[in-house]
Amino acid sequence: MPTRSADARWEGNLPDGNGTMKLESGAYEGAFSYRSRFEDGAGSNPEELIAAAHAGCFSMAFSNVLDDEGYDPESVDTTAEVTLRTLEDGPAITKIHLTSTASVPGIDEDTFQDLADAAKSGCPVSKALAGAEITLDATLEG
Repeated sequence: MPTRSADARWEGNLPDGNGTMKLESGAYEGAFSYRSRFEDGAGSNPEELIAAAHAGCFSMAFSNVLDDEGYDPESVDTTAEVTLRTLEDGPAITKIHLTSTASVPGIDEDTFQDLADAAKSGCPVSKALAGAEITLDATLEG
């Protein structure tokens, strides 16, 4: 499997500086700052990129788990909310909440929920972020 990378550059001190992040693929490049990370300033932040990675990974993992169990998912839509809090030892990602809606013909609710939980546990990004509390609300469409 390939190794992926991204680059970041920070200029200046923490409260007044600014930076840029870019993905190796070129699919994203954007600015970030103290305000965009810890307040409501313009620009992106590392937590937003983690949220995108987790939402994408979970959607793929859930689709794969469903397929492995003989279901043919039509779609899996996921939102990830990453919570950054200041703790005694500094800022930390403490919680990630996944909200997912999927269209899966022929599946019952209990099986759907069991497979959603399996996908949450098996998703590589969930494994990488296991130090944070990861919660899931999964909704079966139709």
